[in-house]
Amino acid sequence: MSVYTSFCSTILFPLHEALKKHSTVKVRRQMEQSQWLSPDQLQQLQLKNLKSFLIDVQQHVPYYRQLFAGIQFDPNDLSDLQQLAQLPLLDKPSIRAHLEELKADNAVGLSRFNTGGSSGEPLIFYIGNKRVSHDVAAKWRATRWWGVDIGDPEAVIWGSPIELGSQDKIRLLRDKFLRTHLIPAFEMSDQKLDGFIQDIQHIRPKMLFGYPSALAHIAGHAEKKGIVLNNLGIKVAFVTSERLYDHQRGKIQTIFGCPVANGYGGRDAGFIAHQCPEGGMHITAEDIIVEIVDPEGQPMPSGELGEIVVTHLATRDFPFIRYRTGDMGVLSDKICACGRGLPLLAEVQGRTTDFVVAQNGTVLHGLSLIYVLRDLEGVESFKITQDSLDKTSVQIVRAPSFQQSVAEDRIITEFKKRLGQTVNIVIDYPEFIAKEQSGKFRYVISHVKH
Repeated sequence: MSVYTSFCSTILFPLHEALKKHSTVKVRRQMEQSQWLSPDQLQQLQLKNLKSFLIDVQQHVPYYRQLFAGIQFDPNDLSDLQQLAQLPLLDKPSIRAHLEELKADNAVGLSRFNTGGSSGEPLIFYIGNKRVSHDVAAKWRATRWWGVDIGDPEAVIWGSPIELGSQDKIRLLRDKFLRTHLIPAFEMSDQKLDGFIQDIQHIRPKMLFGYPSALAHIAGHAEKKGIVLNNLGIKVAFVTSERLYDHQRGKIQTIFGCPVANGYGGRDAGFIAHQCPEGGMHITAEDIIVEIVDPEGQPMPSGELGEIVVTHLATRDFPFIRYRTGDMGVLSDKICACGRGLPLLAEVQGRTTDFVVAQNGTVLHGLSLIYVLRDLEGVESFKITQDSLDKTSVQIVRAPSFQQSVAEDRIITEFKKRLGQTVNIVIDYPEFIAKEQSGKFRYVISHVKH
């Protein structure tokens, strides 16, 4: 570790978090100790944290106070993690219907967020200071597994409007000091790809962070042009937000000359799991209880495929209890060769984000279209299909608050801006949208050949 990285990791970033009244440093240190507990010890820690969390929620969150009373659930009687299954699943429609009642009456630092709608169902929710601290701490711990730390040069290949729209002077200054370089990743034209590669060569990052599809696409472009990127000293490429395919992992590893570390989570569900250098996909067990459930919502044993449901124990300000992610996965009862007792996800399915292609041949990340619909009022769910370079279809399930003329004007304007002014945008309004076998809405059907 360089002297400057050590300064950032031990002084500058902790000071930044302290000024924001976050307990990130303390939580990370605790996590770096608890990760070595045995599976049984970690389950006891989970049980203790779950009981405390549910008692707190019962006292301060109107929605759960009423729910617990209605089903005669007393968190004081909790003696086994399996009793969590007595509570109903929490889904996006329930959160939308009870948004205010889900806020704790003594919440600290609540901030409004919304998901990117990668499931076809965008969601508004709130995050408090405690959850921010725990999620950042979990990510920080996982980063350090790979021999890199806060303060090491980092290239972030990203595209969320939340990040890109918040580059104010304070954040820009913080990123400059922490040597974090944000590279917008929506548009993938040859010219943009050339620029991305030049930026990465200039930065010489110790770590990459981004969508696996975007990193693999940049790597493929470099390979096509004969550009060497495996001599930059990159130690690891962290990928998240999409399913990582073997061919993508291979391409990134070969071209950038570094291992790929897969991560799984989201703004709604939290920092669920991350891969260690030995290959294990470790669940953040100190904060998150993962269940795999069948179509009726009943827990399934390790080794069987079902929907991933999470309970985030640091969400006391706006609780996520038995929250349906919409993703499919498999739990493992194995112990990772790294020696950590943290439980493992053997498989995650269903998180896919495709590219779309504009009429001029520019390749765009699928999220560039998704975010248009995510920000519209009254969209219950949606599905986007790029039928051809000249036609894109949009299906929307409407809520009562949906303003059709306003929404259609925005969709057509924004889609044409991205795909081409002569593209035919067809919008219709089914009563429901069928899901794929994975349980997810598939919002971009396929790449378009041109």
